[in-house]
Amino acid sequence: MTNKKPLPWGGVWVGLILLSLSSCGLYNKYERPEVVADGIVRDPVAANGALEQTDTTSFGNIPWREVFTDPQLQALIATALENNPDLLNAALNVGIVNEALKCARLAFLPSVALTPQGTIASFDGAAASKTYQLPITASWNLDLFGNLLSQKRSAQMQLIAMKDYQIVTQCNIISGVANLYYTLLMLDRQVEIINDMEQLTKDTWEKMKFMHENRIGYRSTAVQSAEAAHYSVQAQKVDLLRQTREMENSLSLLLGQPAQAIQRGKLADQSLPSTFATGVSLQLLSNRADIHAAEMALAQCFYDVETARSRFYPNITVTGTAAFTNSAGGAVVNPGKWLLSAVGSLVQPIFQHGQIVAGLKVAKMQYEQKYNLWQNAVLKAGNEVSNALVSYNSSAEKAVLDGKRVAVLKKNVEDTEKLMKSSSNTTYLEVISAQSNLLNAEINEVTDQFNKMQAVVNLYQALGGGAK
Repeated sequence: MTNKKPLPWGGVWVGLILLSLSSCGLYNKYERPEVVADGIVRDPVAANGALEQTDTTSFGNIPWREVFTDPQLQALIATALENNPDLLNAALNVGIVNEALKCARLAFLPSVALTPQGTIASFDGAAASKTYQLPITASWNLDLFGNLLSQKRSAQMQLIAMKDYQIVTQCNIISGVANLYYTLLMLDRQVEIINDMEQLTKDTWEKMKFMHENRIGYRSTAVQSAEAAHYSVQAQKVDLLRQTREMENSLSLLLGQPAQAIQRGKLADQSLPSTFATGVSLQLLSNRADIHAAEMALAQCFYDVETARSRFYPNITVTGTAAFTNSAGGAVVNPGKWLLSAVGSLVQPIFQHGQIVAGLKVAKMQYEQKYNLWQNAVLKAGNEVSNALVSYNSSAEKAVLDGKRVAVLKKNVEDTEKLMKSSSNTTYLEVISAQSNLLNAEINEVTDQFNKMQAVVNLYQALGGGAK
């Protein structure tokens, strides 16, 4: 009779189980689903159609020091990146999630506990017996069904998303400092214009007062109108100085400092890029940290679904104990002896009041929610890029037109003042109106220049800049 070797049924069953688990998706890795990304940036000039994007290098990839070249602005941004409490908290949040990931990784290792025990007992006045135990217990959860693995991967996605939010916070701080800085430069320039106009209206008021007092034909109403125009300009100056102080306070808060005066340059000395490459649409998926964070939240939900699915399978735990004790079967033995034991347990859920099924359904619906948020983040990014581009183009066009308008109105003020001196056909209303129109045009021209700068900052932010 020939001896037959027993078939390795254990290995076969393990292989079949692992194959079935793989087919069920317990060990699957996240893969990016389809998302609408092409044509999300609208052409800023054409009425219809998406912007043709042939450049692969995005304007948002340029380091912020190469975009914002004003040394004083660079110093302010560096201070904000070092002191801003929101950015400091973002770094701490990354540290918190990183510790959670360490815990998820350590879950694969056995848990070990030392629980020393000592007992003194005496029966009916007899001599006391002293027993002791020094047990070391190790418990190991066998992750055959991917529960711990999916939780670890979920924690990894959460860490990546938290790092993305740290970059988003940094980008927002850089853009916020730049916008407030350029706002201060705009207000400074407008105050300079108001100062010039204040002197001009004062001269007009004095001239009309002289003409009225010397009976050259000007009435007291003309003097009163010129005086009121002068006070109106002074009131605008007060309002601009108030806004300047408020902007300095806001910028100081962003810098993590008490409210104080901000050292700054001049609007005319600023130099910002005038040509932009928005990059391919798909690049927004990885270049924008908030979009990447939204996708990592989606990936986290993917692994949460895997975790919920793994709860349908058994939980296998192996526990081993090694104890040095002098208590054996009720007798006291000295010196002590080693007592070794090992226990394996399997818990298979059968009826859990529908909690496991409901948990899987909820995890799947949360995954769908995160997908919708991710898709919306992509569309929102394209919308922000489109708005920044159209804002820059329209502001640049308006700046040219307002520049021409200012040149014409300066000539108009000069000619009107000459006619006022030489001809009685020119009324005081024409002089005041010409000066008012010039002031408004100069203010608008400065606002157009600021809007161009703000559009550059917003475009840089919309393309995911500020992280370098």
